[in-house]
Amino acid sequence: MLQIMVRMQKPRVQFARTRDGVSIAYSVAGQGHPILFLSGWVSHLEVEVTGEPIVRFLVGLSGGGRRRVVRFDWRGTGLSDREVGDVSAAKRAADLEAVVDAMGGEKVALFAWALSGPPALMYAAAHPERVSHLILYGTFASGATSNPALARALIDLIRADWTLGARTMVQVVARGVDSRMIDDGAKFLQVASSGEVAAAILEEGYFKIDVRDVVAQVKVPSLVLHRRDDPAVPFSAGRELAALLPDAHFLPLPGDASNPWIGDPGPILKAVDEFLADEEGVSEAPAAADAGAGLLTILFTDLVGSTALTQRLGDAAAQDLLRAHNTIVRERLREHGGTELKSMGDGFMASFPSGSRALECAIAIQQAFAAYNDGRKDAILVRIGLNAGEPVAEDADLFGTAVQAAARIAARARPGQILVADVVRQLAAGKPFRFKPVGRFALKGIRERQRLFEVVC
Repeated sequence: MLQIMVRMQKPRVQFARTRDGVSIAYSVAGQGHPILFLSGWVSHLEVEVTGEPIVRFLVGLSGGGRRRVVRFDWRGTGLSDREVGDVSAAKRAADLEAVVDAMGGEKVALFAWALSGPPALMYAAAHPERVSHLILYGTFASGATSNPALARALIDLIRADWTLGARTMVQVVARGVDSRMIDDGAKFLQVASSGEVAAAILEEGYFKIDVRDVVAQVKVPSLVLHRRDDPAVPFSAGRELAALLPDAHFLPLPGDASNPWIGDPGPILKAVDEFLADEEGVSEAPAAADAGAGLLTILFTDLVGSTALTQRLGDAAAQDLLRAHNTIVRERLREHGGTELKSMGDGFMASFPSGSRALECAIAIQQAFAAYNDGRKDAILVRIGLNAGEPVAEDADLFGTAVQAAARIAARARPGQILVADVVRQLAAGKPFRFKPVGRFALKGIRERQRLFEVVC
């Protein structure tokens, strides 16, 4: 998780060249199926990702490291060529084409929002063989404003006084943020683009663009998300867009922020995870031999008092309980995309490509045992511990500090409890999990004291 955050904040910038000779700056963070995050207006790869909300959103978009997040600067903005005369949606679709081509031959998922929706739709219609999924948040096919007079005033202000225009725009689209965020947002916009380029993109989006004929040609599975009180793009525009797309699911969301990382991004990230699940195959457990690729979340379970059970119940009855225990754990691992690495007789070690999947599995295991124990004299109680990192893979097994810490965390948990390292909690940012801090602890073999959290089921 921390490594992903560092890569997001300090990207290695590469360049792709469009058909008309414009250099487009892009960066890639993480591993797995690529998802391109398209800036909703103007951007700057080296400046944009500094605030915690957007960093957490992009990490959430990566599925906790399960996906490669690709970002780029549109022509006229950021680190891409600035001296360009035309920043229309058609030209920006060419920017997108250049970046996808630079990624190689694999299909990509697109996450487009606000003013990046039209170029994404143009590209998806023209190149369905290159797009696996199209995610459209807070965007439109035609008519991005319900208040033309306000839009015209904003555009004129941006052209006349970019300093004041940038600050005003942040206040309009990011309701409820504090003065520091307004200051930071305005400074970012001024670094990312000139006022003239920013105004030109806005003017086309508000008054000129109409890609409704293109939308009907999009043959890509599409997810349309729109907050009901979006201040930048009216809710009706998102509903119209979903109705025009041949293969789309429309999900209305509560909220009054335009930027997806402001407010509550949890429903957005959850919808994206569910939408991309089939493509990524997360519903099926990956092969154990592949379990060591990249960032993984490690789960340990431990059956409480297994030796005492045998002494109290006898070998046959204790073995029946152990079989029930094994069945419950293995079924939940299979349901949540976990890879069983070891069975230790009275516990399991498993890995997950996603922190949220591991947490869901841990909760499901405890809930399944609670249901099993209901009305039974001899209850099965387990303790569960989770940690995340990049372990060493060898002979279908995992080794290293990340694994050792997960085992130590499980050993510290109480019967029926799920304890997780702070890194796992951070992987779940934006997801509907609840955590209760339990303190800092020294774990055997681990140099630094670790912050641990209980998962509230």
